[in-house]
Amino acid sequence: MRWVPVVMRWLAPCPLRLLRALGWVLGHVLMVLTRSRRHIVWVNLRWCFPHLSPLQRWQMARRHFVVLTQSLLDRAWLWHGSPELLRRRLSVQGDLGPLQGAEPVVMLAPHFVGMDAGGTALTVVQGVAMASMYTRQRHPAFDDWVRQGRSRSGRIRLFDRLEGVKQIVSGLRDGEKLYLLPDMDFGRKESVFVPFYGVQAATVPSLSRLARLGHARVLTVATRMTPQGYCLEVGPVWPDFPSQDPVADTARMNQVLQAVIDTMPEQYYWVHKRFKTRPEAEPGFY
Repeated sequence: MRWVPVVMRWLAPCPLRLLRALGWVLGHVLMVLTRSRRHIVWVNLRWCFPHLSPLQRWQMARRHFVVLTQSLLDRAWLWHGSPELLRRRLSVQGDLGPLQGAEPVVMLAPHFVGMDAGGTALTVVQGVAMASMYTRQRHPAFDDWVRQGRSRSGRIRLFDRLEGVKQIVSGLRDGEKLYLLPDMDFGRKESVFVPFYGVQAATVPSLSRLARLGHARVLTVATRMTPQGYCLEVGPVWPDFPSQDPVADTARMNQVLQAVIDTMPEQYYWVHKRFKTRPEAEPGFY
C-alpha cells in the first residue's frame, strides 16, 4: 500500500474529466474482479429495493462501482490539490449558520462516496472547525496518508473510534461541531435493531446519545458527486431531537437517511455489509 500515496500525488493535477473517465473504466473492472464485494452490493440492493427488477438493480450496482472508484481517485486532488482547485470543484448548498455559531452541532454525515469530499468542503473551503471519528487502516503507511489527507486543513480533530466518547462529549459541550458517520453495522454489542428500508438493521444509537450528552443540535449533511466535483448539501436543524427514546431516535435517523439515499441511490456505500448482524436465530444475509 506504500505506492498509493505516490500514485495519488501524481494524479492530483490531472483534469477531472480524465480522472472520472479512468474511474469509469476501473469501476467496471473492479465490479468484475471483486466477486465478494459484488455479492455484498447485490444482496444489499435486493433487500433494499425489492420493487426494482434484477436488471435495474444490476444497473444500479454497476453505477455504484463506477462512482465508488471515481471517488477513490478523487482523493488525489482532494488531499493533494491546491486550495484554489478545491474551491473550483467543491460547493456547498444550505444554511451554514449553525456550523458557524457557538452552539454544539452533530452532523449526520452518511456514508456516501463523497463523504471525504464533504469534510474537505467544510474544513478547507468553508473554514469550519470540526471533529470526527476515525477507524484505523490496517497498513501503517496507508493509515498515515488517510489521516494526513483528512487533516490537511488543520481544522479537524480525529478521534479513534476505539477510544470512547468522553473527549467527543467534552468537545461538544464546548461548542464543537461533530461530523458523525453512524450508519454502518458495528456489531451487536452497541447496536439496536431498527428498520432500514424495511429490514431490521443493527444500528448504533450514537447520534441520539451524543446529541443528548453534548447538548447539541442535529442536522444532516450529504455530499453528492457531480460532473464538476462535489456538492455538500446542508439540511436544516432537526426539530425535537433528541427525544427520551434513543431507539425511536435511531429509527428516525434511518428514515432521514433513506430519504437522502433515494435522491442518489447509486452513491451510497453499498459495498458494506449493512445487514451483517442479524436478530437472534435469524439466518445471515451474505
